[in-house]
Amino acid sequence: QVIRHKIAEMARLTESCFSFAETLAFQLENGVKNEIAGSMALLKVMSSKTFELCAREASQIIGGSSYTREGKGQEVERLYREVRSYAIPGGSEEILMDFAMKASKL
Repeated sequence: QVIRHKIAEMARLTESCFSFAETLAFQLENGVKNEIAGSMALLKVMSSKTFELCAREASQIIGGSSYTREGKGQEVERLYREVRSYAIPGGSEEILMDFAMKASKL
């Protein structure tokens, strides 16, 4: 039951990121370009945090196998090891959050 809840939480967060990305893509295609930068920054932060949580939870679910570079835990080990390298190149989460707030004029 606990594992089901972990998987459900990962699915919920992943689906919300995907929906947010689709909404922004639709806005871009329909000419809403000036007001979208802040939302893009928030999407990147949300996606990075979701990826980090999913990698950590998958590691917890698989257990010790997630520390080996071969076998059934191979993919989880690689993702868990590289999760930060995907998040950092686009800007740190704090800077992106600050940018999003400035763009929203709050």
